[in-house]
Amino acid sequence: MCADASRLVGANPRGPLRACSLAVRASLTSFIDEAGAPPALVVGLSGGADSLALALTTIDVAARAGIPVVTVTVDHGLRAGSGEEARRVADRAESLGARAVVETVSVEGPGGPEGSARDARRAALRAVAQREGAPILLGHTMDDQAETVLLRLARGSGPSSLRAIAPVSRDDDGVTWLRPLLGLRRTDTEQACAQAGLTPIQDPTNDIDGPWRAADGSPLRRSALRHAAIPALASALGVDPVPALARTAALCAADDDALTQWASALAASVEPGEEHDSETGHPSLAVSGLLSAPRAVRTRALREVARAAGIRALSSTHVDALDDLVVAWRGQGPIDLPGGTASRVGRGAHARIAFVAREVGAPTAPDPA
Repeated sequence: MCADASRLVGANPRGPLRACSLAVRASLTSFIDEAGAPPALVVGLSGGADSLALALTTIDVAARAGIPVVTVTVDHGLRAGSGEEARRVADRAESLGARAVVETVSVEGPGGPEGSARDARRAALRAVAQREGAPILLGHTMDDQAETVLLRLARGSGPSSLRAIAPVSRDDDGVTWLRPLLGLRRTDTEQACAQAGLTPIQDPTNDIDGPWRAADGSPLRRSALRHAAIPALASALGVDPVPALARTAALCAADDDALTQWASALAASVEPGEEHDSETGHPSLAVSGLLSAPRAVRTRALREVARAAGIRALSSTHVDALDDLVVAWRGQGPIDLPGGTASRVGRGAHARIAFVAREVGAPTAPDPA
């Protein structure tokens, strides 16, 4: 059966609609070549231009391949009429040929409205994807990538963070996230919707004077970047900064991949029998092997073994303290980490950094000073 999306896209689309279609086709082809054809595809659909163009072209490409599409529209319940709006978006998705789901979530918890809403959306999408056994497609564009790079630059981030939004990412449990439109601009998705005769939803929370504010009352950071900082950069530099910022993310991703591979090889290079502390059986790394590695590689190896011990979410302060156990050893005691501790054990050539996970219910400690 030909979905309405296929009628709107047509057999030979042109311009931005063609660009969106080709990007989706390339992303799905790559995924299927690696993992095989999935039983379904899950598309995050807010109703804005980016997600609407993604849903339209995904439904078209998937229909031609015989793969059903499930769209997920998340109602955060933060605006009057948001439930009715979500239902209208879902109705549009069904008319295009998708099976549409509306998920109502509660936006609570740390991170402010932006962070809490993002976490709630991800949880809702993950739940549907796990139920369907499907990958999740999101409509991030090059403009989102540039905004993310700037946000992370402002935090003093390194390559692991400046790689920003990945075109493909996988959670520990195998849930896969695909972002086919990262090479396209927001104007491309807007024009693709116009070509197909679709009218996107305009979400006021994305406006610089929208209803959501930062804790200090100023505009949300991403909205401020989108509507003020990036236009100011373009004016000051005389060029559109978005492509260059996106290229920075790609270069950082390549560098981070190389450093991570080096660190993994370093972590695996410990002789058999020495990868765990002989007395306690906890994951560890030989200090002698770490000392000869550059800091960028050494700290990645330490993070990797910490993760193997079940210790995650290390801050830069934690990593600095871990590295001091290797290069600035003064007899300091165990380092308290989120979910466990790390300490230097053994002497001389037999010295190792050992990680011990904290038992459930045991008290945690603050970042090392």
